[in-house]
Amino acid sequence: MLNKSEKLVSLLGGQPVIPVLKIADAKQAVPLARALARGGLPAIEITLRTADALEAIRRVAGEVEEAMVGAGTILDPAQYDAAATAGSRFIVSPGITKELLKASADSDVPFLPGAITPGEIMAGRQAGLTFLKFFPAEQAGGAAFLKALASPIADVKFCPTGGVSAVNARSYLDLPNVICVGGSWVAPDDLVRAGDWGRIEELVREAAGLRKPV
Repeated sequence: MLNKSEKLVSLLGGQPVIPVLKIADAKQAVPLARALARGGLPAIEITLRTADALEAIRRVAGEVEEAMVGAGTILDPAQYDAAATAGSRFIVSPGITKELLKASADSDVPFLPGAITPGEIMAGRQAGLTFLKFFPAEQAGGAAFLKALASPIADVKFCPTGGVSAVNARSYLDLPNVICVGGSWVAPDDLVRAGDWGRIEELVREAAGLRKPV
């Protein structure tokens, strides 16, 4: 039976880029999720940075069968529970706390907490989490920092997010301890507001082509 980190890798590891979305209008959620899935990135993270975020998650979970929606920017157990109830298949946080670890232990929904220091990464590992978000990736040292961690903490894998773009994504994906990257460049705010799903699908196809080396 898969543990929660292995379950999360099985959900997210099939695509190189996890779209990180800030949805201001819940009506945009379903057509956006469909465009992302058509382009080859069905696993998406909707961040709880807007008033419509939970409703957007509910709509995608209920109406877009081909998508796997997760919730991001989860800061406390109440948000964890609300996101899980809304239909989130995974939960993402910018950091790691004892309270969130307990919420994760009490939930069937897998958890991807953020960690940037060796101490934070080891705390996650000791809690049984071997797949973590590296955030904010570029500001915390980028691919060179993650490469330095690959040997001393070899059994922990990462999803770098924060400053990751089409320009530098490959430098992360080439690392042995990176499963995927998270980024917002595949669904820019201006294209979402304009409802330009065709252009977003084009960007998604390009990102989906950034496969990890075999």
